[in-house]
Amino acid sequence: MSALLMFCVAFLPLATPGGGAQRWEPCTDLRPLDILAEVVPADGATGGIRVTQVQGARGLQLSAAAPRTASFPASRIFFRCDLFPEEFSIVVTLKVPSLPPKRNEYLLSLVAEESDALLLGLRYSPTQLHLLFLREDAAGAWQTRVSFRSPALMDGQWHTLVLAVSQGSFSLTTDCGFPVDIMADVPFPATLSVQGARFFVGSRRRAKGLFTGLVRQLVLLPGSDATPRLCPSKNAQLAVLSIPRVLLGVPGRPEDNDVLKYPYETGLKVTLGSRPPCTKVEDAQFWFDASQKGLYLCVGSEWVSVLAAKERLDYVEEHQSLLTNSETLGIEVFGIPKVGLFVATANRETTSAIYKWTDGKFVSYQNLPTQQAQSWRHFSIGKKIFLAVANSEPNEKGQEFSVIYKWSHRKLKFTLYQRIATHSARDWEAFEVDGEHFLAVANHREGDNHNIDSVIYKWNPQTRLFEANQTIATSGAYDWEFFTVGPYSFLVVANTFNGTSTKVHSHLYIRLLGSFQLFQSFPTFGAADWEVFHIGERIFLAVANSHSYDVEVQVQNDSYVINSVIYELNITAQTFVKFQDILTCSALDWEFFSVGEDYFLVVANSFDGNTFSVNSIIYRWQGYEGFVAVHSLPTLGCRDWEAFNTSAGSYLIYSSAKEPLSRVLRLRTG
Repeated sequence: MSALLMFCVAFLPLATPGGGAQRWEPCTDLRPLDILAEVVPADGATGGIRVTQVQGARGLQLSAAAPRTASFPASRIFFRCDLFPEEFSIVVTLKVPSLPPKRNEYLLSLVAEESDALLLGLRYSPTQLHLLFLREDAAGAWQTRVSFRSPALMDGQWHTLVLAVSQGSFSLTTDCGFPVDIMADVPFPATLSVQGARFFVGSRRRAKGLFTGLVRQLVLLPGSDATPRLCPSKNAQLAVLSIPRVLLGVPGRPEDNDVLKYPYETGLKVTLGSRPPCTKVEDAQFWFDASQKGLYLCVGSEWVSVLAAKERLDYVEEHQSLLTNSETLGIEVFGIPKVGLFVATANRETTSAIYKWTDGKFVSYQNLPTQQAQSWRHFSIGKKIFLAVANSEPNEKGQEFSVIYKWSHRKLKFTLYQRIATHSARDWEAFEVDGEHFLAVANHREGDNHNIDSVIYKWNPQTRLFEANQTIATSGAYDWEFFTVGPYSFLVVANTFNGTSTKVHSHLYIRLLGSFQLFQSFPTFGAADWEVFHIGERIFLAVANSHSYDVEVQVQNDSYVINSVIYELNITAQTFVKFQDILTCSALDWEFFSVGEDYFLVVANSFDGNTFSVNSIIYRWQGYEGFVAVHSLPTLGCRDWEAFNTSAGSYLIYSSAKEPLSRVLRLRTG
């Protein structure tokens, strides 16, 4: 997909900065301002700010500093005027780490000291670069945001960006390439007061949102577009307008006196032996695995293969037989930061369980009351961590509820948070669209009626509860799957049964104008699961078909042995087209995972018309040949698969709907 743009205005009432009736003076004679040089002395002697050399260039690591360390009063550079320039450019050269999906980090902010209002901010997320500014009108002060989609920063390389603002036009140029322009409805203000304000580099005055990458250049150029001053350039990713003296040294070994002046990290350090930890201390350092003849680079918190013997899946072995409270209809593997790895089992009886990964095995951690639970869904909103269970039967009082549990950081347990009325619920899907959080429930039936509405709930930040937002007509709904393509959000439902036949259409919806609207329909046979996955730039959807049945046709044993289908997105036609049929035995789940450079799909085969003791199959991606069967796994009434990784290796876990036993399998590689 080509780079896509988004402009949005967030109507957040803020305190008006710089109150009073003083006369404001515009800034007309400002020079190019090296913001980094203002926070780092020429000798580099600033606590908590480290100079690091990566890929032949020096940058500043700010994350070790307190938020106020890299800051200075705006009056230091705005000493003859009161207003931020109406036209300006911001030039930044940076190397950013890979961020979690919901993480935002600030590169620069201008904050009113007294009111803590954000006057101007530059921040980035995994998919967008945002310029924020305070805009005033007769109704008060409002924060406005201009967002550029997909600035391609997450590739671990240095990049130089020029953000130019002029007369309602916002332009972003990356590495001296073609500029991307936005004509905004709300122009940058001509009267943005900087009196009593303070610049913060790499933060917004607080630890949350602290910039964790490297920054080499940060320059404010009033009055014009800075691009012609930098471009063309022989090295566009490191094009220079102005950088602090401490970063001017020739790449290579530092001089002895430089070592005394500031903390310096060499650009290359290689650790030999067994797998070392990969933390901020080891960031950008190498580890050589002599046994596998592999070279790895620490990026963020993961060792990334730089040069390694290709890791391949050799075979699968049983690692653990996990005794469960009863038959298990669904499993959810998830992690809680600083606590550990967990699996939640949706058990047929009135108690489901949570297990914690301890010393290489899952051990019992917590039991929760459920009513023939079908599945769990883990999700988070900010720092809040939730688990939602889909209950398919009423409780002892005849009430039919599914339940959301919230993790208590004090008790280190999940506690009841919200009950939601559902109808034989089969699945929850949690997702986020434009900063708003949603939960979609698959309502399977109400009494004998399978043609009922499933519901999408939206998180209300005021009440801190999920509230009904949209209903969608479904037929025996079994599963929801959310995914995005560029700026577009999609939901696909697996419809299983309409009351007379399992040959029903399952539907794909696209979110437009604040709601999900029908985008495409697929013929399915008792569809029980959708799995979306990417291979390179290609996007696939796999449906698990479970049963071919019609009340007017005599049931045959082979009606369970039918094709499940993989579809691929045809971007030109803007539709999913059939890519491959795979013969399955009452398939109930697909799980996509990778090992090294290989991609795999494992199917949960549950019943062949005669027995529940059937093999589930792992298929490997073979390019032109599609997915080819490579491993056959004995399973009993297999219902759900989950793939997960630990520091010790890669694993699969499956649940059985026919025995109180789930199995953890280890993937052996060579």
